[in-house]
Formats: sequence, structure tokens, C-alpha cells
Amino acid sequence: MARDTGRKLIAQNKRARYDYHIDDTWEAGMVLMGTEVKALRAGRASLTDGYAHIMDGEVWLENVHIPEYTQGTWTNHAPRRRRKLLLHKREIQRITAKTSEPGWTLVPLSLYFKDGKAKVEIGLARGKKTYDKRQAIAKREADREMRRATAARFKGR
Repeated sequence: MARDTGRKLIAQNKRARYDYHIDDTWEAGMVLMGTEVKALRAGRASLTDGYAHIMDGEVWLENVHIPEYTQGTWTNHAPRRRRKLLLHKREIQRITAKTSEPGWTLVPLSLYFKDGKAKVEIGLARGKKTYDKRQAIAKREADREMRRATAARFKGR
């Protein structure tokens, strides 16, 4: 069987980019059970309530929902179990230094397969204020209107 190459997106946390200012990102491997990998290959996962934290020098991913594998048996996994993230020691030390400051947290941004291995992209995030969210919405609407106007202008030629 041919080995998978490239990047296949499984789940993305669009809400995180709306609710947080993302300062820095890291790609991390995950310690998974076999049924979790099979459920991910079926394209089923949710990152909406997920977060990561550091405990005893290790990074853990919490509240990420990977549903039970439908054809699994008694060896099936718990959908919202704690999963260990695989990062280099220097990366963990850097993340620890940054998250020790008040207001910073780690959020999962996307979950994907890269060359056949499950990876998660985590971001160092600081919460946005309400007025920041309003500015983001206004900017998105203005960009959308500008694209519509230019599309209509070029379409009329």
C-alpha cells in the first residue's frame, strides 16, 4: 500500500482565530490509540472546546472530541480523553515561559494528517476584547464588499 504524502485537513477551529489574537504557532504530534486514528481517518473530530496546558514538563491536549470508532469493540477510546502532545524540550520550555504570563493560553487551531501521521497545530493565544471582534467583523465586511465591487466591475467589461 502506498504511503500517504502531503497534508489532509481533518478539523479546523475557526472560532479560535475570531476569539483570540494568535501570537505564535507550533506543530505537535499526538499520542493516540488505534481507534482514534481510525476515527480521524474517517474525518471526524471537533476542536471547539479544546485547549492545551503544560503539566510536569509535558503538554496535554484537553477537551478535543474524537468520537468513538463505530466499528470498534471493547478497545474503543473515550471521546474527550486527555491526549499527550509530542514537542521538543526547547519548544516546551519556550511555551512554558510564554504561558506563565497572565492572559496567555494554548488553543488547538487545526488537526490534520501530515505524511500519514496525525498532527495538531496549537497556537499561543490572548483573548480579544469585544471591540476587537467588532473591528474584525467590520474589516471582513469591507473586504467582502470590495471584492464584490471589483468582481462586478470586471464582469461588466
